[in-house]
Amino acid sequence: MLRQALSTDLLIAGLTAIVGDKYVLHHADDKAPFEAEWRGLFKGTALLVVKPGSVQEVADVLRFAQEHRLKIIPQGGNTGLVGGNTPDESGSEIVLSLARLNRIREVDALSDTMTVEAGVTLLRAQEAATGADRLFPLSLASEGTCTIGGNLGTNAGGTAVLAYGNARDLVLGLEVVLADGRILNGLGKLRKDNTGYDLKHLFIGSEGTLGIITAAVLKLFPKPNSLVTVFCGLESPKHALDLLELAKRSAGQAVTTFELLPRLAIDMVVDHMPGCRDPLGERFDWYVLMELSSASDPYLEERAQSLLEEALDKAVIVDAVMANSLDQRNDFWRLRETLPEAQAFKGGSIKHDVSVPISNVPELIALVDAEVTAAMPGIRPMPFGHLGDGNLHYNLTQPVGMDKQAYMDQRETMHAIVYKHVLAMGGSVSAEHGIGRLKKHLLQQVKDPVALELMHSLKQMFDPHNILNPGRVL
Repeated sequence: MLRQALSTDLLIAGLTAIVGDKYVLHHADDKAPFEAEWRGLFKGTALLVVKPGSVQEVADVLRFAQEHRLKIIPQGGNTGLVGGNTPDESGSEIVLSLARLNRIREVDALSDTMTVEAGVTLLRAQEAATGADRLFPLSLASEGTCTIGGNLGTNAGGTAVLAYGNARDLVLGLEVVLADGRILNGLGKLRKDNTGYDLKHLFIGSEGTLGIITAAVLKLFPKPNSLVTVFCGLESPKHALDLLELAKRSAGQAVTTFELLPRLAIDMVVDHMPGCRDPLGERFDWYVLMELSSASDPYLEERAQSLLEEALDKAVIVDAVMANSLDQRNDFWRLRETLPEAQAFKGGSIKHDVSVPISNVPELIALVDAEVTAAMPGIRPMPFGHLGDGNLHYNLTQPVGMDKQAYMDQRETMHAIVYKHVLAMGGSVSAEHGIGRLKKHLLQQVKDPVALELMHSLKQMFDPHNILNPGRVL
């Protein structure tokens, strides 16, 4: 049956009846903060912005949207990097902001769980865990702004995946609103539950295309009482891999962070970010920021010292410094966390979020560096990131003096080079940022045909009228 589209005034009236006049935004100035992502790569025009304040209001909004075939774009902290959280340019999509679903419903220290709503920021979730003498280990540079709903919708990674896993590994239960307004109440705290399909994993990483996550039961861990942060200088990614092997052998699960940085990254942040300085007196081609933590090992610092001595004896590292205060630890981390911002001062940056088996990382860097520099002399490769789990942000900075737009016009050529080598190693073209609109076209090339067919079938089953984040992922 054909459905007659409602006028904007009737849409506003219908949504206002659900969430209240204050929470249906239709003026351009009010909508603007929800229409662009922070890098400016994706900017659209929202028909409306709706801000429900409860799971029932989310359900009522989706039921209304289903009835009138309205396109809904769920949005958390709007920190996404692949265009999955912003409206397109058509002016026909409604942004559904989950910012008002911001309650921490429960912290159960005995069960090591925390139940939070989707609009709770990651930082606030971390602080709530700390208040109960527990740790919620998900950690991202955007943690002051990004939200739990967005973290789960994209299966966020971050700096502690090596020890604790991705966002998917930190969830016990979900509350999800389906496209037709039904509420899936799966907020269980059980560590063991073999009663059929584990449905939560369908929604984690689906980027809001199958349902809208409104709350989650998160896993908590013992709060570390020992923390050692080390900044190492070394000669190559192969030496970094050797250091990782030594660290795992000597410290095991205490190795919680292992970040790889090239010299170019250090130069960028020292040159342009206030308060950043080189921790080592000598310049090195490569660096590792490594962190060990434990809730029960009183000798962790001695263990770390022995690890560094062994690494020096075996010429795995050339120099290292251990943070002797919280301020010094923060200085080390500032070099890593301000890097995305510092890149902007060097012109255009063609970015990649890829993963390969950990053992292949040095080979990937060598092959890609050689091919991109042959294709464009003067280009400045800057692979950095989470060596401990095989995830690199393989960014390519433009040659000095080249026109920025002329450089960015070559992005598809550079993408092809990077992805060719990643796929040859059995890697992924999206390790932790998601697919969104940016990488949707790649799925046909990289996804197993049967897997892609199943994904389309699931989308059709959960969202037959394609109202949830249409044009994203699939």
